[in-house]
Amino acid sequence: MTRGQLTAAVTGLGLITAAGVGAEAAWQGVTRSGAPTAVRHREELRDLPCDFMYTIEDLDTAALLGVPALRMMDRFTQLAVLAAREAVADAGLDTSVWESNRVAVVIGSAHGGLPFYDEQSAVLAEKGARRVSPKLAPMTTVNSAASSVCMDLGARGPSLCVSTACSSGTVAIGTALQMLRSGACDIAIAGGAESVCSRLLISSACQLRAVSTRRDSPETACRPFDADRDGFVIGEGSGLVVLERPEHAIARGARIRAGIAGYGASSDAYAAVAPEPEGEGIERALRTALDDAGVSPADVGHVNAHGTSTVMNDLIEATVLERVLGDRPLVSSTKAMTGHALGAAGGIEAALTVLALEHQLVPATANLRTRDVRIPIDVVAKEARPATFDCAVKTSMGFGGHNAALVLTRSC
Repeated sequence: MTRGQLTAAVTGLGLITAAGVGAEAAWQGVTRSGAPTAVRHREELRDLPCDFMYTIEDLDTAALLGVPALRMMDRFTQLAVLAAREAVADAGLDTSVWESNRVAVVIGSAHGGLPFYDEQSAVLAEKGARRVSPKLAPMTTVNSAASSVCMDLGARGPSLCVSTACSSGTVAIGTALQMLRSGACDIAIAGGAESVCSRLLISSACQLRAVSTRRDSPETACRPFDADRDGFVIGEGSGLVVLERPEHAIARGARIRAGIAGYGASSDAYAAVAPEPEGEGIERALRTALDDAGVSPADVGHVNAHGTSTVMNDLIEATVLERVLGDRPLVSSTKAMTGHALGAAGGIEAALTVLALEHQLVPATANLRTRDVRIPIDVVAKEARPATFDCAVKTSMGFGGHNAALVLTRSC
């Protein structure tokens, strides 16, 4: 990519998170003071070292989507459809846009419909092959969120899924930006969706020692950049943005909430579950995104970090941020309020970064009590911090060494 390419206009946001349902509620949730309130012990996980996760409460998906539709959707797909409806309404898109093939849908997920897969595996083991649901494929495949959003909205343009582990949502937005630049579409609905309350997955995460085991205080277990962090806490949710070619948004009189100006991605080519120790991969992604946007490190005022609360990830990411951006940007990880929504995390956090630019307010990193002395960056703690900034960065890192970064701007 070369500098000065098209900046996509962000015209709509959709957020379904453990911090709040709806973009405004989610923003209020991540900017309030105190510990998160949506962390719950789960009965089905009671015998595991980690028996808790962030869950979305009081969401009546049957009433919102209808029982017939619900029967063909695993929960991650349900969350994607609801987030897409909010994003489209926020963007003020009318039904005429669906008549063309100029609206793309790009949704990332790390695991797809894993809970239904677990359920049907148990059916197979206990009741035999003839009792396995014929809906297994359409409900569990990673592409089902994107395809279901298209069917729900009537969108007939390009549709694809992205699965790059925990960077999936960020890569989906970057891919949508590239599609807009190429002329493949005028509008793109992009981000991520995930819901993995799965004994199988969480058992494996416990074996990897990737998740926190603070069963006695789950609400303070996720503590990014803290000296006493011991792993992430899984969350569920969906975060989607509506992106448009600027001239298209202006022509229809849309409100432009922010811009996506740059994207970078890279691979560590190092290990399946560990980040490259020097952070060279995420550094390449970040520098590529800055160059793509045509901005300098000094322009960046805020970073919504990947910040998972794992020992090595936080240290490596913080070291890279300081190496590339210095210690001036205000850094936060909103995962302490939303949980780590895996493939949805980048979509959720990109949407929250748009809101940070709008409100000129940087969310605090909840549960950060004593910053790790090795962390060389300005991590916002305790309370959200007002600031003046026109440029922000979203970083993501995923198992397998999938790194991605976005540059967001206050205007398009």
